[in-house]
Amino acid sequence: MLSLFTGHSAFLKCKTTLIIQVSGLCLFAWLCQLAAHSVHSIIPGSVIGLGVLLVLLSCKWVPEKIVNQGSAWLIGDLLLFFIPPVVAMTKYKLILESYGAELIICMLLASTGVLLGTAFIVDKLFKFERQQRLNNITSQRLRGAV
Repeated sequence: MLSLFTGHSAFLKCKTTLIIQVSGLCLFAWLCQLAAHSVHSIIPGSVIGLGVLLVLLSCKWVPEKIVNQGSAWLIGDLLLFFIPPVVAMTKYKLILESYGAELIICMLLASTGVLLGTAFIVDKLFKFERQQRLNNITSQRLRGAV
């Protein structure tokens, strides 16, 4: 019976941590957006916030465990955050009617380029790592034979 309560309290602790982390990330994003707006920055507050968070995490001023669970949840449910572009598409219907085909072609070409570039680089890295491993094995065998 005690293990039931222990499991339940661990679940509540996990969910509470998630809510606190997501709320903290949202508050941080809102503050960065407010700061960007107040200084009339051409860079969006969300981009500034990502940069600041990257610096804070890189310098270990903010431990990773403080944002780990919340950021993992946000990334996992990222599809939910693509709804605003759909709303924007309905708002700018005239632009889409005029340039819709060109925009779709450009997006497809850009996405294809990114995918092909990534695949090429990953393929080259795998081949390089494989060659390094083969060189290490060969050198170890040569040392063992001498």
